[in-house]
Amino acid sequence: MPMIETSDGTRLYTKIWGQGAPVVLIHGWPLSSDSWDPQAHALAEAGYRVIAYDRRGFGRSDQPDGGYDYDTFADDLAAVMTATGATSGAALVGFSMGGGEVARYMSRHGGQGVSRVALIGSVVPCMLQTADNPDGVPQSVFDQMTAGMLEDRHAFFASFFKDFFGQGVISRPVSQELLHWAWGLAMQAGLRPTLAAAQAFATTDFHPDLKALNVPTLVIHGTSDVTVPIDATARVVAREVPDARLLEYEGEPHGLFATQKDRLTEDLLTFLRGA
Repeated sequence: MPMIETSDGTRLYTKIWGQGAPVVLIHGWPLSSDSWDPQAHALAEAGYRVIAYDRRGFGRSDQPDGGYDYDTFADDLAAVMTATGATSGAALVGFSMGGGEVARYMSRHGGQGVSRVALIGSVVPCMLQTADNPDGVPQSVFDQMTAGMLEDRHAFFASFFKDFFGQGVISRPVSQELLHWAWGLAMQAGLRPTLAAAQAFATTDFHPDLKALNVPTLVIHGTSDVTVPIDATARVVAREVPDARLLEYEGEPHGLFATQKDRLTEDLLTFLRGA
């Protein structure tokens, strides 16, 4: 079942590995489901049925003109879950902007079929700096990102991924080859979807969705994440969601699926097994 059609006819590339209880992995911006491969393989080997799909506009999925808002993203997730039979006892795992799909699905679709959720480096509940969210990212930063992508997105993402993975002169948690691979995934996405999805995760306020996170919730975030600040996101979820447990990865950047892939896998497995 490589392609799943959503309610508006958009086709989403989907891969299913393994057998067992369903685990749905939702990737971050501007990547694809391939970014989850190390964790997806390990979870499948551990006895789970892993479902990962490319968000509309990204990877191998269709690139429609519209639908790059979180209501539509949540509806797309619901379509994937229905088509793959992940309708009971499913775990949802969202990385970065993928955490928004998880939160909005839980509120918009009543958490149907979901037994637990995990938010990894997630944008939930709010990225944008406002008077009520002083630890968020200033609008000027998002404006600069938009300008950089419009001028030369190839150069923009070459620089972006250095911060994403915490790559510096001394600190080199990932290889140059991995940086190039991530850049290649970003180039698979269309410019219009890339810009529209960035607008969505930058401006959507998920505070109203938090009350729908009424299942066991794992929150994992790097304390040195400069892409998605921990004080505006993970620590807020930990305070406001009764069933949430926060694991802070000290000194880690945003791209935990690569910089701490084994640790992240083990923490996910522990959580999925009910601990």
